[in-house]
Amino acid sequence: MPGFTHLQVAQPVTFGHHLLAYAEMFERDLERLQDCRKRVNRLPLGAAALAGTTFAIHRERTAELLGFEAVTRNSLDSVSDRDFAIEFCAVASVIMMHISRLSEELIIWMSPQFNFIDLPDRFCTGSSIMPQKKNPDVPELARGKTGRVYGHLTNLLTLMKSQPLAYNKDNQEDKEPLFDTVDTLSNTLTIFAEMIAGLMAKPDNMQRAALNGYATATDLADILVKKGIPFRDAHEAVALAVNYCEQQHCGLEQLTQADLQKALNLPHLGYDSALVDQSVLDVLQLQGSVNARNHTGGTCPSQVLAQAQACLARHTQTV
Repeated sequence: MPGFTHLQVAQPVTFGHHLLAYAEMFERDLERLQDCRKRVNRLPLGAAALAGTTFAIHRERTAELLGFEAVTRNSLDSVSDRDFAIEFCAVASVIMMHISRLSEELIIWMSPQFNFIDLPDRFCTGSSIMPQKKNPDVPELARGKTGRVYGHLTNLLTLMKSQPLAYNKDNQEDKEPLFDTVDTLSNTLTIFAEMIAGLMAKPDNMQRAALNGYATATDLADILVKKGIPFRDAHEAVALAVNYCEQQHCGLEQLTQADLQKALNLPHLGYDSALVDQSVLDVLQLQGSVNARNHTGGTCPSQVLAQAQACLARHTQTV
């Protein structure tokens, strides 16, 4: 499929490689949640109103019995801190941002102009007046819920910004944004996981789209560099070749060796056209382009498969 920058065709990638980018985002989100728990799972009991208590208590033993990892260390902070709610909502906002980005792509990919995927009917609805339409409701709703979670984070930050120590009645306003964030995030992740599991890719449409926009132009420039041409000159030569293809209404991958030699016009830049051999033609094919990036994090299918398997193994252990 085409990989995009500026939503313009850039270079070929695979669908698996594209989805693994979101796997990376969600893995970082999981790490943030785990890190957030380290600071949240601390027992404030014993701080009393603000100064602690005169009764004989053993806070550490209480924390152990109740399953807390530690106790809070200052009684004033214990009763007035809302960092735990703010930090969780901040992590939730980042998660929702990633969900919203994926939602946007699903909406674009499902449009007739792209037609890369289809979503199960139960996550979509038709139009009230246009019978031909299938609207991606769940991605749109998830995108909208992101603003709701952002709002809760801003609410809590604003709530705390001018409070002196220790407790103030303002803090009773912390419950609704925190609880609603938990519910919104949990429900969104649950339905999103089910929807993604039912997603159907349309590989033929993806491949056809990748043939538009001269996606292998960078590969052509790269191989000219490997043949000893400075990138500045290779860049100019490939620009000439793309211009030639535009005039001929064809793709780079459709050019013969003679056509490509003519299109690049290397003698104009002081180089021998004989540099354009079969190896140069090979990189203009989509499969050759993705296969050439055979390194960790690259688009080569064997690398994508290895990364996917590693991701599954990590999270099978986590569960």
